[in-house]
Amino acid sequence: MARLWTPHRMVYIGGQDKPADSSVAQCPFCRIPAGDDVDGLLVARGTTCYVVLNLYPYNSAHLMVLPYRHVSDYPDLTPEETLELAELTQTAMQVVRQLYAPAGFNLGMNQGEVAGAGIAAHLHQHVVPRWLGDANFLPVVGRTKSLPELLADTRERLAAAWPAA
Repeated sequence: MARLWTPHRMVYIGGQDKPADSSVAQCPFCRIPAGDDVDGLLVARGTTCYVVLNLYPYNSAHLMVLPYRHVSDYPDLTPEETLELAELTQTAMQVVRQLYAPAGFNLGMNQGEVAGAGIAAHLHQHVVPRWLGDANFLPVVGRTKSLPELLADTRERLAAAWPAA
C-alpha cells in the first residue's frame, strides 16, 4: 500500500483556520468571495461558483471550485451550480496545464467529515495537479513540503491566464 504523507498540513489538522461551527458566519468559503480576490487567493469568479487556491495545498496550483451558496451535499446543488462547477473545473485543468504542465490531476470532493472533508459544511471540488515524483523524499524524511512558488504568485499567474468570461 502506498501512502501520501503531507506533514505540512498538520497546522490545519490541528485546527488552525478551521471554522468553529458549520454556520455561514464561520465559513471561510462564504467569506472569501465577499473580500479581496488577492487576499482570498480567489482565482476566478463565475455566476454561481468560484475558483480559489487551497491555502494548505497538496501541490502547487492546488485549486478548489466551490458554489457561492453555503451548501454541503453534492445532490443539493442546483442544475446551474452543477454545470458551472464542472465547467470551472475543466477550465482550471486547462489553465494549470498551460502554466504548469502537470502529468495528471486528482479531482474530487470529500463529502462529510468522515470522508475527509476539512470544511464539510461547504462543498468544494479539489483540482490537484500531479507530476511524476511530486511526492518525493522531502515530506517523508524532512517533514517538509516543497512548494516552488508562493501562493500569491501562483494566484497571480492563474488569474492572469484565466480566460475572460
